[in-house]
Amino acid sequence: MRFVVFMLLLFVYSCKKSTDSGRPDFDIIQEQVLTPTCATSGCHSSASDATYPQHGLILAAGQSYDQLINKAPRNASALSSNYKLVKPGDAEASFLYHKITCATTHHFSTGNYGSQMPLGGQVLSKGQVEFIRRWINAGASKTSGSIEDNILNDNSACQAPVQPLDPPAAGAGFQLTIDPFEIPKNFEREVFVRKNTPNTSTVYVNRLQMRGASNSHHFVLYNFRSLTGLPPIDLLRDLRDPVTGVMNQTTLQQMQNHIFLGGGTDVNTDMTLPAGVALKFLPGTPVDMNAHYFNRTNFLLTGQNYLNLYTVPAASVQYEAKTLDLNNFDINIPPYSRRTFTKTFTFNTITRVVMLTSHFHKLGEKFVIKIAGGPRNGEIIYTNTDWEHPLVKSFPTPLILQPGEGLTSEVTYYNPSSLGVAFGFTSQDEMNIIFGYYY
Repeated sequence: MRFVVFMLLLFVYSCKKSTDSGRPDFDIIQEQVLTPTCATSGCHSSASDATYPQHGLILAAGQSYDQLINKAPRNASALSSNYKLVKPGDAEASFLYHKITCATTHHFSTGNYGSQMPLGGQVLSKGQVEFIRRWINAGASKTSGSIEDNILNDNSACQAPVQPLDPPAAGAGFQLTIDPFEIPKNFEREVFVRKNTPNTSTVYVNRLQMRGASNSHHFVLYNFRSLTGLPPIDLLRDLRDPVTGVMNQTTLQQMQNHIFLGGGTDVNTDMTLPAGVALKFLPGTPVDMNAHYFNRTNFLLTGQNYLNLYTVPAASVQYEAKTLDLNNFDINIPPYSRRTFTKTFTFNTITRVVMLTSHFHKLGEKFVIKIAGGPRNGEIIYTNTDWEHPLVKSFPTPLILQPGEGLTSEVTYYNPSSLGVAFGFTSQDEMNIIFGYYY
């Protein structure tokens, strides 16, 4: 009898949390995951965050549990899958788990759930992700403490690898890539790789499909204004030295030769021009692929990018697309302030706009584009409130602007920090760019 009692006590003891801390699992999640990596200024700390209108989610202590449990996500793919932010007892039906896990299938194969979180912040460890998965499957209690604490000892980075992007079928286009490269600990790495397109005759491209790794800030494809003094082919060129962080002046000068061709903040996007409109690529066109990743962790992360350029028959092309790259460099946001900056760009010739998108960083609350001049002066034609996944707006019927008319960018930022923020190249700086296509 004593032996049976001893075995029962041993069984009960073995089922306790390894540290026997008695702390609720959710308290541990809040302290070790949500507070330091999610409930940060500009992300999920309060309704004052610039990104709050996009996600409507506060993960600060005292609010996060009620915000998560059985609440509907705003992501369209997750909604169509009948997910909840956290569905007690079912991690696979919980959008939170899909957003933090490093399993590739959770980000592309099962739906367009967006980038792995935290975006550009402290990448979660595999132990943290597994702890959350088990907590959800165990019922997502606010008060129980049944999950083994030693799961958190796995400190390896949970970075989702890039799911390979299948290239276009033969004769339908071509693929360009940036091979895997390291992103040092606590560093932002922005690189350029020059390629020559593989087409041996002139082709027309009307669709750009991109895919990249998590912790990406942007991916952009450029052409060159001048074909003299081009950078070497297939050489990975840094904007900042990965060891010293010093700006590479040669790369900076090469950027002055760029012409925007496509891309932007969302590294996993698919953009198609209206029917009859396409970009013209001469045989072996030199292009520059630009990838920017940030790593605010003590892990070594990896960047990698795919780009598919889909072609259409020349006979189907009525208009050759040109690109818009309209910058406002005059940005200065004082600490603890909200500021709106406006700039107008006018055109000298008739301009038929067929697509518009925007680029700003995490302090951006709202990006508005208006018509400048003419009978529609001041009319709002574009509004975006999601800096991570900016709206790409097509105009099947072109927006026609006469000579002397143009576009006005009206961009609002909120800076909740104690430091001023101005224009710059890092994710901690800000930008204000209208990208688009016209003919």
